[in-house]
Amino acid sequence: MKSRLLLTISSLGLLALLAMPVRVVAQEEQQQQAEHLQRYTALYTFTGADGEFPQGNVIRDRAGNLYGTAFNGGDLSGCGGSGCGVVFKLDRSGKETVLYSFTGGADGAYPATGLVRDEAGNLYGTTHGGGDISVSACSFNPGCGVVFKVDPSGKESVLYAFTGGADGLGASSGLVRDEAGNLYGTTVMGGDLSGVCPGFPAPGCGVVFKVDATGKETVLHTFTGGADGYAPYGDLLRDEAGSLYGAASNGGDVSGFCGDVVLNTTGFLGCGTVFKLDQTGKFTVLHTFHGADGGPFPDGWLVRDNEGNLYGMSGNGGDLSGCSGLGCGVVFKLDRGGKETVLYSFTGGADGAETFAGVIRDGEGNLYGTTSIGGDLSGCSGLGCGVVFKLDTRGKETVLYTFTGGTDGANPNADLLQDEGGNLYSTAVGGGDLSCSPTYGCGVVFKIARDHCSEGDETTERPRVVLPENARELLQQRLRFGRFGVGLMGPQ
Repeated sequence: MKSRLLLTISSLGLLALLAMPVRVVAQEEQQQQAEHLQRYTALYTFTGADGEFPQGNVIRDRAGNLYGTAFNGGDLSGCGGSGCGVVFKLDRSGKETVLYSFTGGADGAYPATGLVRDEAGNLYGTTHGGGDISVSACSFNPGCGVVFKVDPSGKESVLYAFTGGADGLGASSGLVRDEAGNLYGTTVMGGDLSGVCPGFPAPGCGVVFKVDATGKETVLHTFTGGADGYAPYGDLLRDEAGSLYGAASNGGDVSGFCGDVVLNTTGFLGCGTVFKLDQTGKFTVLHTFHGADGGPFPDGWLVRDNEGNLYGMSGNGGDLSGCSGLGCGVVFKLDRGGKETVLYSFTGGADGAETFAGVIRDGEGNLYGTTSIGGDLSGCSGLGCGVVFKLDTRGKETVLYTFTGGTDGANPNADLLQDEGGNLYSTAVGGGDLSCSPTYGCGVVFKIARDHCSEGDETTERPRVVLPENARELLQQRLRFGRFGVGLMGPQ
């Protein structure tokens, strides 16, 4: 458009002069893009039988091997032809090994989060479905989910199968393990069956649970859907005193913006809470979100610094003019006194939008995370395919990588892992091999090299970005929530 206008008002000499810096800028952009790609590596691309749709983070052993889960894939004869999910290992050469492929029966189905590993090399995790598939309350999955163990030989053991009653339904977190071998986690539903929390097809607002080394489950807290919140989502954080910290996706403040606006837009109610559960069983709400400060859909995966401050993200909230009127999400800090500070509010543009993960923190206090959408809005149905970002101690965000939705992946939903060299690792649920589950792709495991962790596209200008009115519906379609009944990450 500019060139056509210039031709009508300029001589050829002036046009040539004006074109010189354009070419220089184009060359610089191409060089920056090339450097951008050099620092990013897709370590592994899923094809279906080896896994599909990795939602969880990866963990790393001392030899540099990575371990994780994929929500689908594996034995493609199960779970409606999609596969019931896998536990995988990825060695340093990029070779993937399926350690266990779920069948959808008593062994579980749909692992949606990451793993924890003990000193003997055993892996522990949860599945959202499978287990006791005869339970009517869990017929939409089917099955209420399990807590499992996979030993180094690939043998799986079910440590606990949820019943959908007071013990919980649908594990919504990975596990935290203490020195005695006890495992801690959350379920998104179940617990108190006297009421139905908005947005869910089954009764109960979720629980915090403990499974001991013998497989005995103890419910540590049952959510009411009121001031304490409901639908806890994301891994718990355990401090040196044994206290647990986490987030409830909804509930808390159910008035004003967090009431009718959230309910009418999402089908859920309330903006969520951050909570603490100490060793005596005392439950404390540390912060209740109200929209502009974050929420709805605050994520677990909190991190804690040496002073006891907590850091995390919420999938929505912040500037409520963006992302269908829900806000595009925030990075927040919560001090020991319960005071919350919004460190960064996403715009939905190049800086990213809507996260389903938390942040990690380096020794200098910088925070790193992913957003599921935003970035380059020309891709992924006009929503953007997500970004990896860094947030420094001044609150300045730097985009470390912008996903294209092609072979590099799309829609990262998981926490990052940082190794001792400062390299970042995680998964993207889509992209990769686009012939796998056309045309979305089956996802990738990726790495961002250390030298990229201090550079990138600084987002200093923050124009208001207007995403499509049906942005949430488009995102859900891309992530195929409807295929699994209830989605862990949002409404149907």
